[in-house]
Amino acid sequence: MALTAEALPAELRRVLVQLARTPRLLVASDYDGTLAPIVADPTQARPLPESVHALRSLASLPSTTAAVISGRALRDLATLSRLPAEVYLVGSHGSEFDVGFVHQMDAEATRLRTRLQVAVQEIVAGKQGVTLEAKPASVAVHVRRTEPDVAEEVLTALREGPASWDGVQVTDGKAVVELAVVQTDKGNALDALRHQVSATAAIFLGDDVTDEKAFARLHGPDIGIKVGEGDTLATYRVTETEDVATVLALLTEERRTWLYGEQAPPIERLTMLSNERNIALVTPDAKVTWMCHPAADSAALFADLLGGTSAGHFSIRPKYGTNGTQRSTLPLGQRYVPNTMTVETRWSRLLVTDYLAHGTEQHRTDLVRVIDGGTRTEVEFAPRPEFGQVAVRLTPEPNGLRILGTAEPMVLYSPGVQWEISSDGMHESARAELDLTEGQPVVLELRCGTEDLEASDRTEEERRDEAGRYWADWMKTLTLPEVESELVARSALTLRGLVNHDTGGIMAAGTTSLPEEIGGVRNWDYRYCWLRDGAMTAQSLVTVGSTAEAEAFLDWLHRVVDTIPGPERLRPLYTLHGTGLGPEAVIDSLPGYAGSRPVRVGNLADQQVQLDVFGPVVELITHLAQATGGIRDADWQLVSAMAEAVARRWFEPDHGIWEERDQPRHHVYSKVMCWVTLDRAVKLAEAYGRRVEPGWPELRDQISEDVLKNGWHPDVQAFTTAYEGSDLDAASLHVGLSGLIDPSDDRFHATVTAIEAELRSGSTVYRYRRDDGLPGDEGGFHLCAAWLIEAYLLIGRRTEAEELFQQIVDTAGPTGLLSEEYDPIAERSLGNHPQAYSHLGLIRCAQLLST
Repeated sequence: MALTAEALPAELRRVLVQLARTPRLLVASDYDGTLAPIVADPTQARPLPESVHALRSLASLPSTTAAVISGRALRDLATLSRLPAEVYLVGSHGSEFDVGFVHQMDAEATRLRTRLQVAVQEIVAGKQGVTLEAKPASVAVHVRRTEPDVAEEVLTALREGPASWDGVQVTDGKAVVELAVVQTDKGNALDALRHQVSATAAIFLGDDVTDEKAFARLHGPDIGIKVGEGDTLATYRVTETEDVATVLALLTEERRTWLYGEQAPPIERLTMLSNERNIALVTPDAKVTWMCHPAADSAALFADLLGGTSAGHFSIRPKYGTNGTQRSTLPLGQRYVPNTMTVETRWSRLLVTDYLAHGTEQHRTDLVRVIDGGTRTEVEFAPRPEFGQVAVRLTPEPNGLRILGTAEPMVLYSPGVQWEISSDGMHESARAELDLTEGQPVVLELRCGTEDLEASDRTEEERRDEAGRYWADWMKTLTLPEVESELVARSALTLRGLVNHDTGGIMAAGTTSLPEEIGGVRNWDYRYCWLRDGAMTAQSLVTVGSTAEAEAFLDWLHRVVDTIPGPERLRPLYTLHGTGLGPEAVIDSLPGYAGSRPVRVGNLADQQVQLDVFGPVVELITHLAQATGGIRDADWQLVSAMAEAVARRWFEPDHGIWEERDQPRHHVYSKVMCWVTLDRAVKLAEAYGRRVEPGWPELRDQISEDVLKNGWHPDVQAFTTAYEGSDLDAASLHVGLSGLIDPSDDRFHATVTAIEAELRSGSTVYRYRRDDGLPGDEGGFHLCAAWLIEAYLLIGRRTEAEELFQQIVDTAGPTGLLSEEYDPIAERSLGNHPQAYSHLGLIRCAQLLST
């Protein structure tokens, strides 16, 4: 049997697509007349193989429950349907949820059932064609195969007799009546299943009058589908059981696509656009798959990356073939225009150039897309503000499209383009086909934050040149190492692209919820400014010759400190504007990258204690002072504030650099960074004529002694993760990397050896191997590999350092970007992208290997 979704009514197809996107779906169906055609002999009613296959597939999907709720006895239903164990079977109109149900009835119900069965047997005795179906809590009388007058006689006798007894529930069906000794129906069964699996939406399909009890319980986004004729409470109707198979097949396809994504592009192949106010990510085939507005840490306008095309995208692709037929084709390549953040994606006879314009006012983002070539090209524009939770309409105007329904004004400037508008019931999308001529490019400008649909006072070429020169001129000011200089240049541009020019805040990464394990739950929102990550990023840029980002970040931090009672109350992270985060939330409507859920917004680490954050700030100020030859008064105030914070809290346990959602511990890395705070503060004061607080040197020595005494584990022969325990952590390498102990110290050598043996796996290094309270695994961290490379160099193992560095280089994507992690088994990148940690680690290693 060929199943074609087009055979279903258009409105039914639309609501099925919407239903497929619910977070937790319950799919329930009647059996006879729905999954299986009605036949004269009920013992021969077999389900359509296509329906069985679809139910099996649905049951295998995450967050999806499939069930059959039938009037048949559960044992008979299981034998006849032969459905897999993954599909819930509910028999006897909901009175049997498992075979042992009969043992759960009380003595009075059991006696009533026996009396009922005897009375029914007496009524049907000698009535040819009437059959009885005995069930654990009921008896069903089938009259389909008898003469009409006999059927009427039997039914009348039943209604006047046992059907009128106290404690007997009567359910009428098509040519069948069921007498039960328990109070239940299919509606109750559906509710019980919904509660058990916490379904956010349900679909029920049925053909009988007994199914109306289930239809009556549907509400909100639920869907009821009646099979065949007759009055019904169901909203939708299909003709026959073959249509049921088609419905289930369509739901399976849409659900699987929504859950797992439409062939999610490898993370490392995503390319970032930036104008230092916002970012966007572009896939290898020129789809804008991620972009937020008005800032990079705002809600997403395009979230295709985390939810497929239904979550919003802006796609451009060639339409090759004859007679307008579509033939998919991969791009020939994608690259950054050298020394810029402008991206080119090229096919045969098609070039798409993308960039975020400079020179716009605050709270405005202009995404410019230039399409040039000599082939027919298809464009699809599907904005989905607020992660797709806000309905939008697109209104064509002479110069483009106006996007209605959003809090922020938005327009798509596209003069001369003829758009075809379509709707999925909540959102509208626009599609256009362009017949291109070489040398006559089509320019599309998504303008967020303005209602202006007029032509710009500058040509597109001028704006593109301005955007390119902004980055290229900055690159000329840098001093880059000889080792992997092109990749280092791209890393520097990436770090600069994660800076917010207006506030000074620096993102840890450009995305939220890209998984640390495909299909896993370790999905976090990194679009904010961590004190640690921001300071390390700014320091990396200082080392290549750019100080403006460091000064702006420190100004940002100073404003943050001014809002809190004391520096020791600094949170680990803030928004790019320096404000506190809202509660961490889950976007249930998005299935996640390649089905990796949940999709999170916000970060619970905002509420943690992380005592290492003060050290990187003072380390940054040290590098900035060395680069500029002096220290600003405001920066010295920050040094004093960080030292004060350490003095007040260094002895406390904390959650550590990795933000484990577990009990605080006395982390070695955190204590080392407290030591770094005071050590650098003393040295800065001595170098630049600032006053050293009397207690700083003594406290520095006290912390050092504490680390050496409690952080070293003689049985493990290494500095461990924390004072409590013998587990290892790559961050503990900072005992030597920071200078707390001399790199020649045997204890540092032993720590490097222990971490290498336990945490290194080929081309990557894991943070730790301990149970951190979260399910699943993760990849190795590029930053941890960079730390091990630096440690190798400090102890004279240059060959190993060079080999590991080359392995990191080999994991970079084709446009030079690195995500957070790498899976050495699957050989794929993981985690948020691009990640500042990874790029600053690469820059540091290249600098060290160039000396």
